[in-house]
Amino acid sequence: LPDISSENKASLKRTHTEVWSDSPNPHDRKRIDNCPVGLKNVGNTCWFSAVIQSLFNLLEFQRLVLHYSPPARVQELPRNQKEHRNLPFMQELRNLFSLMVGSKRKYVDPSRAVEILKDAFKSSESQQQDVSEFTHKLLDWLEDAFQMKPKNPMVELFYGRFLAVGVLEGKKFENTETFGQYPLQVNGFKDLHECLEAAMVEGEIESLHSAENSARSGQEHWFTELPPVLTFELSRFEFNQALGRPEKIHNKLEFPYMLYMDRYMDRNREVTRIKREEIRRLKEHLTVLQQRLERYLSYGSGPKRFPLADVLQYAMEFASSKPVAMEQDSVAPLESMCPAATTAATTAATAPATAPATGAQQQRLAIHKPFTQSRLPPDLPMHPAPRHITEEELRVLEGCLHRWRSEVENDTRDLQGSISRIHRTIELMYSDKSMMQVPYRLHAVLVHEGQANAGHYWAYIYDPHQRCWMKYNDISVTKSSWEELVRDSFGGYRNASAYCLMYINDKKPFLIEGNLSSILSGLDKLPPDLKHYVKEDNELFDKEMQEWDALQARKAQQEKLALAAAAAAAAAAAAASSTSTSSSSPQPMSIESSPLTMQVCDMTGSVMSVVAIKLEYARLLRFAQEDTPLDNDYRIQHIIVYFIQNQAPKKILERTLLTQFADRNLAFDERWIWHQDYRNFRETTILMTIGLELFQKTNYVESLMYLIYAYQYNKELLTKGLYRGHDEDLLGHYRRECLLKLNEQAAAMFEAGEEPEVTTGLGIMNELVVPCIPLLLVQEVERDLLAVEDMRNRWCSYLGQEMEANLQEKLTDFLPKLLDCSTEIKSFHDPPKIPSYSALELFERFSRIMSAMGRVPSEGR
Repeated sequence: LPDISSENKASLKRTHTEVWSDSPNPHDRKRIDNCPVGLKNVGNTCWFSAVIQSLFNLLEFQRLVLHYSPPARVQELPRNQKEHRNLPFMQELRNLFSLMVGSKRKYVDPSRAVEILKDAFKSSESQQQDVSEFTHKLLDWLEDAFQMKPKNPMVELFYGRFLAVGVLEGKKFENTETFGQYPLQVNGFKDLHECLEAAMVEGEIESLHSAENSARSGQEHWFTELPPVLTFELSRFEFNQALGRPEKIHNKLEFPYMLYMDRYMDRNREVTRIKREEIRRLKEHLTVLQQRLERYLSYGSGPKRFPLADVLQYAMEFASSKPVAMEQDSVAPLESMCPAATTAATTAATAPATAPATGAQQQRLAIHKPFTQSRLPPDLPMHPAPRHITEEELRVLEGCLHRWRSEVENDTRDLQGSISRIHRTIELMYSDKSMMQVPYRLHAVLVHEGQANAGHYWAYIYDPHQRCWMKYNDISVTKSSWEELVRDSFGGYRNASAYCLMYINDKKPFLIEGNLSSILSGLDKLPPDLKHYVKEDNELFDKEMQEWDALQARKAQQEKLALAAAAAAAAAAAAASSTSTSSSSPQPMSIESSPLTMQVCDMTGSVMSVVAIKLEYARLLRFAQEDTPLDNDYRIQHIIVYFIQNQAPKKILERTLLTQFADRNLAFDERWIWHQDYRNFRETTILMTIGLELFQKTNYVESLMYLIYAYQYNKELLTKGLYRGHDEDLLGHYRRECLLKLNEQAAAMFEAGEEPEVTTGLGIMNELVVPCIPLLLVQEVERDLLAVEDMRNRWCSYLGQEMEANLQEKLTDFLPKLLDCSTEIKSFHDPPKIPSYSALELFERFSRIMSAMGRVPSEGR
């Protein structure tokens, strides 16, 4: 079973936006309106997030935790180790819930509560604890914390009772037992009701219903009291004795949105027994009918079998076929293949009958005899058909075959109809209103993805106010759908499946009553101590945002001043060489009346300046409008082309062209923003060019960081416009391919099984591949998702292989990291240092590598 202290995550679908760990910009971490608050993964704690979010969204449970009152009098202070543990945990859980209600943050940190839990698990005898064990322990702690109440609300909320009725060695017994999470076996069942039926009846129970004293043993479970929150623990792990380790069961198991529990209640015991007996009888009859139908659908005594109706149809088609002899011309090409043999045969055939054949002649004829024997008979039919059949025989045979086929088809339809009716009868057995009085609605589904010793947990929780399913995946909280829930939870699809189902009594609205959005935003509904706690945290977050804004304002002012200084220097240089600037510098738009244009003309004293400006602008405009391939991208060489394609304002274009002339206010308008964007575009181009050059040289280790940062910078550019950056699919392709190549190299080193190759391979994975995996998952691009699945499957495939103990230990230590999909990236490389290139040099290198890679799309921009 999974070890909580080394839990791991393997989600293939992430919808979060935090890619590079916690964003330094606090505005990116700000809660939008009243969206639910996520929980930060503080180190393999997705199991904690999934369970806590499911409980928090039970508003009655949320109310109980928030209004929990710890002991105030001295005599009520903790008296034992259990209370020393429970009280701090309850306080931290209250703090956490209060932040989830009123925080301004998009997600909050549950570290303090998690640490108390982890300490408890460390002190236990077994380190192998799965998430269901954690839930059991959590409920135990909550039950202990509320013991001071006359009626323990946690017991009232989560615990029920059932009656165990049975026979043990011929002696009848009845016992009442309490349950919290009800365990169900998954293997061998197709839906939740089948699991429940199997769990409610154990052993041979015929003696329970008979008056005879039997030595048989068995028992039935009948619920006498169901809790408002009914939790089913789906056992999807079993121990493989041959391999000596646990394995996960990936079988598909369906469960309904609305579950009616009437058939399992003690008060309906007699009715249910009658219905179960009827279902048993129907299933026996169903088995007989299915066996009979199989004989019709798989007819024959050999290894290959066919539907009997088709066999009769084929026989009828054969009988009615007319024999068509092969034309002589069709045999001629065969004879022409060996002219010598044909000639010899002909000579032998035309020789005088009276001339005796010599020994040599007999030998020559024997050589060609095999060829004459292999010739096709001239009367061989073109297709299978009866050689001899009279019209009377054909008429009788066709009549019989047609009648038999009709009889077989009628029998098949009757059997299929009977089978369908029996299935329908079984499905509707409990559909009468008397057996639909205990409705339970699905509240939450906790999902595990991965293998028995490695995986990721998340939760789907229904929001009754928005009437949709929400997906709680660590810090990511997004809208989902029943279809997505089914795909991820039923099983049989990839390695994801539900391991816990939480149903709530649909007749008890207090569990979810109240306006969820008002609770999430209503600090007034918090107790005074928690309201103060949340306000303090919100003030700290407000201060963080204010400090960030001030820092960004200072940086912007510094950039403006730097640009102003550069502009002043350029203007001075232009004034000193006014006779040459008009022919050597980029030219602006052809607006003769522009004040700036006239100012330039006055400074240069050149009447031809306006004409030159018009010509240059026309040339650059033509470049911007051309449909060019990626290996001839004019934006890299001309900033004006970049501005035109992105629809920069006219004054931005004009002033950019006149930078070196009379404009002494360069940095004191919005032009610096456009220049900053172009600098980002150039930096992205440099990273992309170097990354592709290294990829071409198969230097994947160095190439990766260039491609990773090029893709991220390019993505930010493209948010402002289609022509702000490069082709996202192209960059995504090489980023993905580079990771796959590195994964392949690292896996080959691990398979070698020798040091230092193993250590080097795992180093590549831990330092390069693993930190980049969330970047492939964030956009849900199918090819990226498949690439991640391929990489993970490659390493998971080693689990079933024999290997040395040290390799097994390294693999066990590494796999949780590979399957870890927490959004917080613990370590990541700094961006590569960007070298300086002239516009022409960068343009030429970019063109060369794009042509060489052979992935330039046929269509241009």
